[in-house]
Amino acid sequence: MNSLSAVPVRLDQSLRWFAQIWRSLRRSRQGTVGLMIVIIHMLIAVTSPLIVPYSPSDIDGKNRLAPPTREHPFGTDSFGRDLFSRTLLGGRAAIGVALLAAAVAVIWGGLLGILLAFIGGRVDEVAMRLIDALLAIPGLLVVLLIVVALGTGFGVLILTLGYAYGVSTVRVARGAALGFVARDFITAARARGERKGAIVRRELIPNLLDVLLVEYVMRASWSLTAISSLSYLGFGIAPPTPDWGRMVFENQVLLAISPWGTLFPVLALSSLIIGINLAGDALSKAIGLDRSREAPT
Repeated sequence: MNSLSAVPVRLDQSLRWFAQIWRSLRRSRQGTVGLMIVIIHMLIAVTSPLIVPYSPSDIDGKNRLAPPTREHPFGTDSFGRDLFSRTLLGGRAAIGVALLAAAVAVIWGGLLGILLAFIGGRVDEVAMRLIDALLAIPGLLVVLLIVVALGTGFGVLILTLGYAYGVSTVRVARGAALGFVARDFITAARARGERKGAIVRRELIPNLLDVLLVEYVMRASWSLTAISSLSYLGFGIAPPTPDWGRMVFENQVLLAISPWGTLFPVLALSSLIIGINLAGDALSKAIGLDRSREAPT
């Protein structure tokens, strides 16, 4: 199935498996660059409250739309707020929401897909027709409808994005699991009379960790794009919390006068997405998967 799976794989081999993944990524220049970008962004997200020179909500009416200076390295916006501080802090909420939403998507979508592949039969057929129907609805539209109805709280955003991207994860996990359910070690486990839940937990899930890990990276990247898009449209992370998407929206009309308020958050967001995608592509190549077959839902 892929180069890093050993059948059967036990849960006590997880650390060894992650170490093998890490070594594969380090051998890839693309993966190394992507990891470095992601690690830098994560460090900034964690430490930014300690290193920013100003509060992101501090208003200086006498220093509006200032160009980059020593005092304000990224300039100021139309309210006189320091863009350097807002840019460093702007990724914290979006990254947190994206990582948690991707986890929700992979957990429920991955488990459901694996269970459907293992159960098979009519249940699998009916469930997949329902999944196909849900996939026919644009994911961003579903997210917008739910957010408009329930609000833009962090919990709502995480669960909504987790649901939207978990639907497509069901199909990916099921397709990967189908390659294992007919294998000899699964047949042997059935013959020993092991319970279905035990077979899924001990045999299938450990052998599909590589697929689920790649899926998590992909969903995190798409969730980050989605949350920034929602913030740009006014349905994402609400003020006064700084957010890259919201910053682009607030400064877009001033692009010709003061491009800094749009330029720096765009660079920050795009560099993080590029880093995640580089690391994800290297990871998928390391474990023998083809990410080009996947597209955002």
